[in-house]
Amino acid sequence: MKYRKRNRLTRYDYSQNGYYFVTVCTKDKREWFGRVEDDMMVLNEYGRIVSECWRDIPNHYGNVKLDESVIMPNHVHGIIIIENNVGNGFKPFPTKIHGLSEIMRGFKTFSSRKINNKITNNRHFHWQKSFYDHVIRSENELKLIREYILNNPKKWDMDVENMNVGAVATVPTS
Repeated sequence: MKYRKRNRLTRYDYSQNGYYFVTVCTKDKREWFGRVEDDMMVLNEYGRIVSECWRDIPNHYGNVKLDESVIMPNHVHGIIIIENNVGNGFKPFPTKIHGLSEIMRGFKTFSSRKINNKITNNRHFHWQKSFYDHVIRSENELKLIREYILNNPKKWDMDVENMNVGAVATVPTS
């Protein structure tokens, strides 16, 4: 079995309050979600499904809010805010706490199912295994990552996820 690098921080509780930058890619970096045109992302039907599923995350996970995000031709960047210490309003029992891996598993499952229900040929949509995450630890990091997300379509020609490019793009973290 091929060795896989651990993605998560050892002993870090990914259900605790915080801001998390995530990137999830399609299997084999296939471009399923549309195209970049004039430095703007133009979503196709599958991209709109992914966008809808992304925006729907807080409806499935009561301890989650969303910040900036972008759907690219073959990946999604977004900031997920986990707030597990919020009041539970009129509910008689506390809201279940979900960690980042469960939230991403749900997003990938919901979006895959919806896309595959639309496909009429023998192809099947799949996400890449796992996802990239980064725990955002400062206001400055948050600002830089928001800018990175917002500017991602403008830099598609240099993006490491772009199969037509050999350049390496990095996410600013300080």
